[in-house]
Amino acid sequence: MNPLKKEDISQEVFDLYDYYAHNKINRSQFVEKLSLYAIGGLTVSSLLSFLTPNYLDNLMVKPDDPNLDSGYITYQSPRGGGAIKGLLSKPDGTTGKLPGIIVVHENRGLNPYIEDVGRRAALDGFISLAPDALSPLGGYPGNDDAGREMQSKRDRNEMLEDFIAAFDYLKNHENCDGNIGVVGFCFGGWIANMMAVKVPTLKAAVPFYGGQPTAEEAAQVKAPLLLQYAELDTRVNAGWPAYEDVLKANNVEYTVHFYPNVNHGFHNNSTPRFDKEAADLAWSRTIAFFKEKLK
Repeated sequence: MNPLKKEDISQEVFDLYDYYAHNKINRSQFVEKLSLYAIGGLTVSSLLSFLTPNYLDNLMVKPDDPNLDSGYITYQSPRGGGAIKGLLSKPDGTTGKLPGIIVVHENRGLNPYIEDVGRRAALDGFISLAPDALSPLGGYPGNDDAGREMQSKRDRNEMLEDFIAAFDYLKNHENCDGNIGVVGFCFGGWIANMMAVKVPTLKAAVPFYGGQPTAEEAAQVKAPLLLQYAELDTRVNAGWPAYEDVLKANNVEYTVHFYPNVNHGFHNNSTPRFDKEAADLAWSRTIAFFKEKLK
């Protein structure tokens, strides 16, 4: 049988995977429901294999890229999880100060895709820090299923404090000029929104398909926002109209994009939900936004 392609898979399967990936159903329920779509030449095992992230073959920037100075650091999050590990990346040979970007992972810890995004940001001329909110539990365990289970055991507001502490760490780093933005994906999109609520000196926030703050929280946003949504992501998109109403009422600077005919997670190039055209456009907009605001 030829390898599966995205166009071979029904939208219902992607929706089902989204429910599973966001802990709405457990693995056994996911496999049971997935079996309904194992027809013809498709099998449950082939569908599972197709939907599983392939990190090894999809890194855009290798960990040892000679143009980067990239390595792990730890910092303290006294209000959250204690010692937090993160990947700190900057252009190789940097001696001066650069604007900074906090890169926030999805609901499964600091996996190779998010580390890769941190390195991409550094190649674009920033100093980036990608923390692992699973650090208090031993760190990203090496696969997303276990990572999701681990992250579900942490309080999300404590994790928010861990990322705010990352902002403080980066702001005081010798190679950071103090102008810092945040980009986050999925759970990290909610964190990006909430850092715009909680951190008055944040210069810019870019939530990718992130859950929205409450109306009371949204009224406290001061940082400019670039909001990136997937048209097919009805679960997350449902919260946008109310969020937009508050942003408008409080004269918050924002730009929003809905990328047509793509799913939640479209930026993640290690999964079949990836859409290259939308991902490239969204990332180019992200970098242009940071270059404009972090100065």
